[in-house]
Amino acid sequence: MIRLSDSQLPNGLKRPAYDRRAVRVGQVHLGVGAFHRAHQAVYSEACLSAGDLRWGILGASLRSPQVADQLNPQQGLYSCLVREGCESRASVIGAIQNVVVAPESPAALIAAMTDKDVHVVTLTITEKGYHLDPATGALRMDDPAIAADLVTPHAPATAPGLLVAALAARKAQGLAPFTAVSCDNLPDNGGRLKQAVLDFARAQDESLADWIEHFGAFPASMVDRIVPATTPDDLAQFAAEFGVQDFGLVKTEPFSQWVIEDQFAGERPQWELAGAQFTQDVAPWEMAKLRLLNGAHSALAYLGNLAGYSTVDQAMANPAFERFFDHLQDEAESTLTPPAGLDLAAYRADLKRRFKNAALMHRTYQIAMDGSQKLPQRLLATMATRMSRGQDFACLALAVAGWMRWQAGVDAHGQLYEVQDPYAAQTRVLYQKGQNGFEKAASLCSLEAVFGPDLSRDPRFVTAIGAALDTLLKEGAQASVEALVQKEAAP
Repeated sequence: MIRLSDSQLPNGLKRPAYDRRAVRVGQVHLGVGAFHRAHQAVYSEACLSAGDLRWGILGASLRSPQVADQLNPQQGLYSCLVREGCESRASVIGAIQNVVVAPESPAALIAAMTDKDVHVVTLTITEKGYHLDPATGALRMDDPAIAADLVTPHAPATAPGLLVAALAARKAQGLAPFTAVSCDNLPDNGGRLKQAVLDFARAQDESLADWIEHFGAFPASMVDRIVPATTPDDLAQFAAEFGVQDFGLVKTEPFSQWVIEDQFAGERPQWELAGAQFTQDVAPWEMAKLRLLNGAHSALAYLGNLAGYSTVDQAMANPAFERFFDHLQDEAESTLTPPAGLDLAAYRADLKRRFKNAALMHRTYQIAMDGSQKLPQRLLATMATRMSRGQDFACLALAVAGWMRWQAGVDAHGQLYEVQDPYAAQTRVLYQKGQNGFEKAASLCSLEAVFGPDLSRDPRFVTAIGAALDTLLKEGAQASVEALVQKEAAP
């Protein structure tokens, strides 16, 4: 069977509506995974389709050559498959011109970010890719990868190291800095990226850090689109339907949102052509998404998986889990001050519909990865706010207890699974120290890198999590969720 390429596009697929040979690379993206291809690249595709051919993308993988192997033989082309219920539609995205693998050639990636035509560098490298302390947001200078980059700054492997190397090269050549846009689920992601870059730069050259701080830009942004991992079955089904193999295929939902702080160091793509919103304050949008969508996703990932549900929609199909979702949203919503234009009731209704979309098959195990990096902004900050107001947080506590139970690496049926997390080794040891839920929770709460000093030492917090974990260990996830929603429903 033929492979998707510029010369092999079947008539059943919507083709790029511009001359790809005339496209210039105007932006570089670090972390060219499925989310970027289903989100930011689609927004840039709209700019190219409107005739502004300055905004082609050079994609960069910071670890594996997998995406390069998928896309480069296809000249960067791939299909974006939008699914909801029984309906699906596919379009071919041509925005990505090439993919480089940073570990194979960091110099080539740095050179690309130094090109005078590049004005924007975007990032989707997951929370752990910033090498930040989850509790404080500061760059972990003792992180082995960061320490190694500081020793060999001209051949860096981390995102902060690569950005600083490229910015240093631009300064040396008399070029203005590019705008760096974080598209990851971090509160104040622009500010945190800026801190990581400046901390790294200052460790090398104070004058470089001052130049970046004065002339550079790190706008915050909030991204929202559910993009599950593409499976071999997805690839086979697509090939059967369209008669072409597409190894870069991504699948997603109809909903897509991008809210961006309007602060750029130079030119930028007109992403608003595809519906992006530019604002002076991203924070309230960001907080609503982190606490309502991402918080619920993490809760369902741990508790749902422990209850035997492999996908989010399976968990949401259970009445007890649906009611748990509602109560969890109530707890989170009480901590929010929504921005003008955000109807929280409508947003919550949309979230429930999106979570129930069985066509996505969003795996709970996928969402459960790297929980130590996600908990602070998705669940713990919400709990801290409710605690400060004297409000209960039973659903949030059960969700965090679910994360703790997850650290065991074995499900309720005795099946082993890998806990994929930067702190997996530490959490496994801490979890095994206690004999019951209270002792295990106290042990895990001592990990200040995740919980911070305030929550780690607050007896109200530790006791509440301990009680939830003890119930979870004795009754299991399904019974624990059922009991909690029954209690919440009681007058």
